[in-house]
Amino acid sequence: MEENEGADGQTQLFGLFAHPAGHSLSPLMHNTSFQHYHLNAKYLGFDLQPAQLASAIEGIRIFKFGGVNLSMPFKQQVIPLLDQITPRAKQLNSVNVITNHDGQLIGDSVDGEGFFYNLANQKIKVAGETMTLFGAGGAGLSIVQAAIDQHLKEIFIFKRHNQTFNQVAQQLKELAKNQLTQVNLIDYADEQMMIQAIQVSTIIVNSTNLGMDDYVNRMPAPPGVLQYLKPQQIVCDVIYAPLETKFLAYAKNQGCQTFNGLGMLIYQGALSFKKWTNQSMPIKTVQTAIQRQLQESRK
Repeated sequence: MEENEGADGQTQLFGLFAHPAGHSLSPLMHNTSFQHYHLNAKYLGFDLQPAQLASAIEGIRIFKFGGVNLSMPFKQQVIPLLDQITPRAKQLNSVNVITNHDGQLIGDSVDGEGFFYNLANQKIKVAGETMTLFGAGGAGLSIVQAAIDQHLKEIFIFKRHNQTFNQVAQQLKELAKNQLTQVNLIDYADEQMMIQAIQVSTIIVNSTNLGMDDYVNRMPAPPGVLQYLKPQQIVCDVIYAPLETKFLAYAKNQGCQTFNGLGMLIYQGALSFKKWTNQSMPIKTVQTAIQRQLQESRK
């Protein structure tokens, strides 16, 4: 395919199905990558209501989209609408990327793999290490599944003891079955266990939304727990808006190496791009384009 500034009858379409979709960086990432390879392809954001998802999935087949990404609230809702999902998507009961193989729609979940892909590119060793994770929602579970694949020694997961606690406990049990990684689900209210977990962990991750939007001034654990962070630890947040959450700022002040959610976003995008085009996303070019856009948005 040749580069084309506009779109024509030969343009291959890709997209994001989300609600909302307007502030996503995914179109910038993928369109920058298509331009890099001179591909006649366009990636668009589609803001859908839940009742529109089935029609939108049928539209992938009708308009021969190459593939789409999905964000909340569609990652689970989409599964019955697909022809096939990968084993890990089945384990997680979640799909964030669909590939169209001649009308056969195949779903996968690459968020967690993207998280560790980013750490690997920072030369951070994870095999045999211990991790503490705040939150066990979709992003958290995908990180746990990928952590097991990466052969971490032990994971401490802190989740509120609400109506989904037992369901998540069962899901984690299935993920860890016949694996070497020890997985522990602990009540978020148990601060003493939080302190113990942080003290033995190399990697500490916030996968909750504490630190963004209405919760921008909140951290995923109290300062009385986080004071135990040590300089040799890696502290990560899945949030990238703001680029530095209060949690990351606190960890940096403790001397920790910190990573926001931008790397996870970019590398899960790279994994999607590879599925669709069989090409490697030009990461440095994409990072430059994102930095430029973020700087523009701050003006």
